[in-house]
Amino acid sequence: MEYLAAINQFLRYLGVVKNVSKHTIRGYNIDLQDFKEFVQKNILKNNETEFSLDIIDKWVIREFLIFLRNEKKKNCTIMRRISSMRSFFKYCFREKQVQINPIEDIDSPKKEKRLPNAINYDQVLHLFNMPDLNTYLGLRDRAIIELFYSSGLRLSELAALNRDDIDVNSLMISVMGKGKKQRVVPITKTSLKWILDYLNHESRSVDSKEHFKQNDPKAIFLNKWGTRITVRSIDRNFKFYLKKSGLSAKITPHTIRHTIATHWLEKGMDLKTIQMLLGHNCLATTTIYTHVSCKLKREVYDKTHPRA
Repeated sequence: MEYLAAINQFLRYLGVVKNVSKHTIRGYNIDLQDFKEFVQKNILKNNETEFSLDIIDKWVIREFLIFLRNEKKKNCTIMRRISSMRSFFKYCFREKQVQINPIEDIDSPKKEKRLPNAINYDQVLHLFNMPDLNTYLGLRDRAIIELFYSSGLRLSELAALNRDDIDVNSLMISVMGKGKKQRVVPITKTSLKWILDYLNHESRSVDSKEHFKQNDPKAIFLNKWGTRITVRSIDRNFKFYLKKSGLSAKITPHTIRHTIATHWLEKGMDLKTIQMLLGHNCLATTTIYTHVSCKLKREVYDKTHPRA
């Protein structure tokens, strides 16, 4: 079977049978097309553009991995390429498009262990003060940043929040996390105040001169056109406030998630509770914050000890 035809069939399978998101399918396609370009340029002869799955063996795949190394690709990129190809060839083998799975004997490189980035509380407060509270959209952005730090939500989880997800009386919100797993997370009184101030802002009134339409009445956070704000818009706004703040360019909305998890740990919250609040499937994922906490404590120790 031709490689390109097999890719198209595999991607249709992911979308129709496995109900995989468009974003994930796009990622698979990029990885598999990257391998296709390598084979065309380095393996095929006579400027061929099409090739059969039969010419791909473990040696071709190993040459591809050497090529990625020579191109100085990061371990995470190489791991993603291998993961996509592993799923693809597993499918091809199951569908009897190949007699031998060529990637079966290929090992993935070890994942780089990188500590999550966290900032201190004073820096968090500095970020809080960046939005212009005299404007409706500035009030929205303050509420967003407050909620990030209040509950450690993922960017996609925050954008997807609906009005019905907030229980004002119990100070809890219902969150749809990864894998469509729902969890209930507490929020602070301060965060709730900013959200309600935003939802009840006079600009939402029909009589207001600066009336903002609410074309998506379910959503909590709306863009200037009255529809649900997107992940991309939140990220873009965050970068604007970050630049305005003068803080490190490495800070992202996900940094705020790491930050509150680190602060919870340093204030004595147990790892199991942090795991549930963040929506981690595995406790091992949450234990990374113990390393971050030790790092921060070491920095404080070195700065304050007379003989450090």
